[in-house]
Amino acid sequence: MSKTIRVTWVKSQIGSNRRQRATLRGLGLRRLHQSVEIPDEPAMRGMVDKVRHLLRIEE
Repeated sequence: MSKTIRVTWVKSQIGSNRRQRATLRGLGLRRLHQSVEIPDEPAMRGMVDKVRHLLRIEE
C-alpha cells in the first residue's frame, strides 16, 4: 500500500492568486474545512508546498 497524507483546507483563498486557487482544485479541495487523502508523491508534495499557508497537513 502506498503512503498517503491528509490535507485539510483551513484558510480562505480570498486574496490568493489564480495559480494558488487552481492548485487547491488540483488537490481535490472544493470547500473550506474539507479534508482529502492524497498520495505521498513528489508532485503532490510540491503542490501542497505551494499552498501550505492555506492547509493543515497530517502525515
